[in-house]
Amino acid sequence: MEVNYLTEGPVSQKLISRLIEKTGLKTDSGGHMIFLGQVRADEIKGKKVKAIEYSAYKELVNAEAEKIKKTILSEFSEVKSISIIHSTGIVKAGEISLLVFVSAGHRHQAMQACSKTVELIKENLPVWKKEIFEDDSHIWK
Repeated sequence: MEVNYLTEGPVSQKLISRLIEKTGLKTDSGGHMIFLGQVRADEIKGKKVKAIEYSAYKELVNAEAEKIKKTILSEFSEVKSISIIHSTGIVKAGEISLLVFVSAGHRHQAMQACSKTVELIKENLPVWKKEIFEDDSHIWK
């Protein structure tokens, strides 16, 4: 079964809620950590960001996300599961573009593993972003 790590548009509240609802099924986990990455309305050279358009190479994203999960599972013995979902397409300022959900036996490993997962995503996931300003100009990051 192929896992899809990408979602078109913002990460929905419904998706976040579904993942939270499933935590009760994980009776071997005592700690759950959620990271939500939100698009900021940054001001760059006097222009305000209104959205980010994300693009990704799906096959490489899936392969790299699997590597990240394997790395985390090998470094943190109490981690039971890791969910990674990144947006593609347009995500407006204030909307969620990245979700990382880690379940572990205890809170300390859940927190550490979640933080490391986010860092590895930022370093290695082949996702590119185009910041779109209120005047519809843009820059690639």
